[in-house]
Amino acid sequence: MFRALVITQNEERRQTCKLTELEESKLPEGDVLVDVCYSTLNYKDALAITGKGRIARSYPMVPGIDLVGKVFQSDSKRFCKGDWVLLNGFGVGEMHWGGLAEKARLKSDWLIPLPKGIDAKQSMAVGTAGYTAMLSVLALEKQGVTPDSGEILVTGANGGVGSFAIRFLNRLGYQVVASTGRMEETAYLKSLGAGEIIDRNTLSEPGKPLQKERWAGVIDCVGSHTLVNACATTQYGGVVTACGLAQGLDFPASVAPFILRGIKLIGIDSVMRPLADRLEAWQRLSELLQPEDFDAISQEITLDEVTETAQALLDGKVRGRVIVVL
Repeated sequence: MFRALVITQNEERRQTCKLTELEESKLPEGDVLVDVCYSTLNYKDALAITGKGRIARSYPMVPGIDLVGKVFQSDSKRFCKGDWVLLNGFGVGEMHWGGLAEKARLKSDWLIPLPKGIDAKQSMAVGTAGYTAMLSVLALEKQGVTPDSGEILVTGANGGVGSFAIRFLNRLGYQVVASTGRMEETAYLKSLGAGEIIDRNTLSEPGKPLQKERWAGVIDCVGSHTLVNACATTQYGGVVTACGLAQGLDFPASVAPFILRGIKLIGIDSVMRPLADRLEAWQRLSELLQPEDFDAISQEITLDEVTETAQALLDGKVRGRVIVVL
C-alpha cells in the first residue's frame, strides 16, 4: 500500500481531491516503477487539485507534474534499480498519474537521470518552474540577447518561474527588472538579483500598440494584457518569451511591435520538450545554481498539507517553489 493524493469526479462532474491509500496494482502502465522521494506543487497542480481548472483529462487522477525518486523496478534498458530519476511534464498529473504519491509507474522515455551537481531535494526546489525559467533564458541567449543588450523584464516575478529567471539572469550578468503585484516582496526580489521592482499594474491594463522602447528581452509568466504591453515596450529587434498565463490565455495585441520593430515572440513549452533540450537546460541550471539558492526560493510541505497550500497558491499567498516531501 502507498499514499497518494487522488482526484475523482462524480456523475454531476463535481470534482473532489483527497489523500488515499492505494495498492501498487492500481498504478497505471509503464516500464519503470519509482519510489517517489519528492514532488512539487505548481500552479497547474493547484488548478487540478482545487478544481479551478480542468487539468485532469481522466479520473481518478493523481496530480503532480514533477517528481524525483529511486527506481524500484525497471523493464527499460535506460534505467536500473537504484538509479535516481527526474520527471517534468509529459502530461503526467494530467493524463497519467503524477508525482503527488509515494509511488509512480512511468514510461522510461519521460525520465532523465538526476543531473550531477544537485541532489534529489534540490531538483524539486528547481522543478518545472526552474526548468521552464532556464528554457526561457536559453531562448534569449540563442536569439543573441546578451547582458550588454539592455534591461530584461521578468513578469510574475514572485512565482517559481519568475524567481528562478531573476536568479539565472543575475548570475549571467543581465540587468533585471521584476514586475509583481506584491510590492511588499521587494526585498525578496532584490535578494534574487532584481535591480528594479515595478508594480504589475503598469503593465496589466490595455495600452497603446507601440509604447516607449525599454526591454532588450522579456520573460513573461503572465499572458494577456501584460504580455501585450511587454511586447509594445520591447526595443527594436528584442526578444519576448512567453511561458505562463496567470493573467489569462488571451493575447489582445497588435502586429505593430512585430512588423515595425522586428521583435520576436517565442513560446516556451516545458511539457513535451525533446530530451536533448531537457538535458541541456538541467545541465546548465545545475552549473548556475549555488547551495544557498535552493533555500531562498523554496519551502517544504508534506502530502497532508498539499490541498490547503494549493488554494493559498491560487490566492497569490505563496512565493517561490513548494517542495512536497514524500
